[in-house]
Amino acid sequence: MRENIMVIDDDEKITSMLRRGLAFEGYSVTTAANGLEGLKQMLVTEPQLIILDVMMPHIDGWEVVRRIRESGSEVPILMLTAKDDISDRVKGLDLGADDYLVKPFALEELLARVRVLLRRRTERPEQMNNRLSFEDAVLDLDTREVFRGEKLIELTTKEFDLLHLFMQNPKRVLSRDIIMEKIWGYDYSGESNVLEVYIALLRQKTEEFGHKRLIQTVRGAGYVLRGEN
Repeated sequence: MRENIMVIDDDEKITSMLRRGLAFEGYSVTTAANGLEGLKQMLVTEPQLIILDVMMPHIDGWEVVRRIRESGSEVPILMLTAKDDISDRVKGLDLGADDYLVKPFALEELLARVRVLLRRRTERPEQMNNRLSFEDAVLDLDTREVFRGEKLIELTTKEFDLLHLFMQNPKRVLSRDIIMEKIWGYDYSGESNVLEVYIALLRQKTEEFGHKRLIQTVRGAGYVLRGEN
């Protein structure tokens, strides 16, 4: 069965180009001209991946991402934007998008990112037990919930996967290359600072309310999950 990809974009030229390119690669493609239409079609088509424009009439792409994640769906979302501003990228990632691509873009790069996101969706991480813990942090693999003490921490899919990797390897320094391969795939060709953005977001959320830092930077080597010295 072919994987279904939904394209939500009000630009007919981009929608047409993506429909042809994705269909040529063997994907089934559904399109929507705005966010509201896309949200309605999702209930019927149940896409395996969504390519989502940011600037659209009625509701923008950020609101679409927010509603999708609030519904409990973990479908991978690749956002398209004409704005190459770090604050816009962080906003989309923080709301739950999995990747970002700035217009204009090469179709080959978009297809590469689609392959990575779909592969990550089908991979099943190794699970030794249902809960992982480190100091006062607890990660539940069944419910995909994270706690610091009694406080529930809301994480996006990618943030959860990143924390899961660290908690599978406590006190082990993980290089940038290892993390990128495990979380984004070895052929990821997206933003060079995507890892740094996610580390910052993960720290911000896990350190809220005065909790001490658990994810440490090891200069020249990578990152490690350990308490502060």
